[in-house]
Amino acid sequence: MRYAHEVGNVRKAERALMARLPDGALMQRAAAGLASICAGLLPAVYGSRVVLLVGGGDNGGDALYAGARLARRGARVRAVRAGSKIHEAGLAALRSAGGRLLDGEAEAAIADADLIIDGLTGIGGSGGLREPHASLAAHASTAAGTVVACDVPSGVDAGTGRVEGAAVHADVTVTFGTYKPGLLIDPGASHCGVVELVDIGLGDDLPDPDVVAPWPEDVRPPEPGSESDKYRRGVVGILAGGDAFTGAAVLSTGGAVHGGAGMVRFASVAHPVELVRHRWPEAVTTVIDPGGSPGRDVLDAVGRVQAWVVGPGLGTGDAAESLLTAALATDLPVLVDADGLTVLARRRDLLLRSAPTVLTPHAGELSRLIGAGREAIEAARLEHVRRAAAELDATVLLKGSTTLVAEPDRPVRVNPTGTPRLATAGTGDVLSGLIGALLAGGMPALDAAAAGAYLHGLAARLAAAPDPARRGESPISAHDVIRALPEAFRTVARSS
Repeated sequence: MRYAHEVGNVRKAERALMARLPDGALMQRAAAGLASICAGLLPAVYGSRVVLLVGGGDNGGDALYAGARLARRGARVRAVRAGSKIHEAGLAALRSAGGRLLDGEAEAAIADADLIIDGLTGIGGSGGLREPHASLAAHASTAAGTVVACDVPSGVDAGTGRVEGAAVHADVTVTFGTYKPGLLIDPGASHCGVVELVDIGLGDDLPDPDVVAPWPEDVRPPEPGSESDKYRRGVVGILAGGDAFTGAAVLSTGGAVHGGAGMVRFASVAHPVELVRHRWPEAVTTVIDPGGSPGRDVLDAVGRVQAWVVGPGLGTGDAAESLLTAALATDLPVLVDADGLTVLARRRDLLLRSAPTVLTPHAGELSRLIGAGREAIEAARLEHVRRAAAELDATVLLKGSTTLVAEPDRPVRVNPTGTPRLATAGTGDVLSGLIGALLAGGMPALDAAAAGAYLHGLAARLAAAPDPARRGESPISAHDVIRALPEAFRTVARSS
């Protein structure tokens, strides 16, 4: 796992460590790591042109000391001061090593540089960049040279990933001590490029992480053993689809079939059942009489399952509410998506249960669930997914460019495999069936939701992988994601 800590916790750990170290030692550790990574990015350090964008804080000092190390190895290092303040000891070290402070001509120096180190603002920065920082960030982001951000790209909120106005677009971000949430969550994550972590000795002083992001080896879906049968592998029940939205039935069932379920039991009105039987003959189906039995009788007719998926394309009327009520009244894990979330927005009392509940909203659906504006949720996704998990006492998977998964009093899981290619109709239905299969296989709710998001994103990337005969990625559909799921499972299995 990549462990991320919020800014206040990082600051506390830094103060505790600095109290045990000689003055300036922590900054030297950071500068040494930064300089080493920068040196590796240059074809040759000697003779290379390096520009430092230096603010008045400690990040500016890190950049200056790193620049001094590169200058001692023969690089032509020039510093551009943003504002009236500068880290005087760092500047003295740079000058002593042969670097110099530019007086004007910053734009030309940036354009001509082989490597640009962004030390304008640090992890304490928030809000939009002001001048001259904004202009320097813009020049760096469009320059031909490699851009390396020091700890966090300037203009990115290290705690949340928010970007308000101008911000540096880095090729590489060198972060110190621990990851910061804003490096893992969009839009901040999209400004970071490759993130390199430099160990400066904070480990023993850091508390439990606030946010975590998995590596492939951390994703461990259930594996069948020699004693497995379809029941031991997990039976997932899906209540989805209707006469108006038949595709959701087919896609959520496909996500479960290719998501490792031992058996998929699907129930809906006649037409979606007909389509599921045709596309997924391995699914066991039950036809619901639209004017017939209440939800509890329907669940009994479906048969024994280990987890329920309720909502995709189900509708939001009385029949859908009856089915959702019955599923949430069981002692089984239940995933609620799409129309099921709309029903829950008016029946939050249904969430008063002890069994695991997974909710998979996008920002608009979450807005209805917790009464927050959609734009506010998009602007502060980490804050709102935590709030939702606490208010609803559920595992909440907030879909988006960076999918977040939260449970009360647990580190938030960040999915690193998301791709804009998933912004197409039906992919959320696939995700619901996939996570349902993982729940039925015995994974805890937080692990199932996080693993499902990881595999879902990975499958989309594999499906969109460039054809050697063409340029760029291919457009994909929800069915392409389903077809790529087996390869996604094989990819994470090879990493274990």
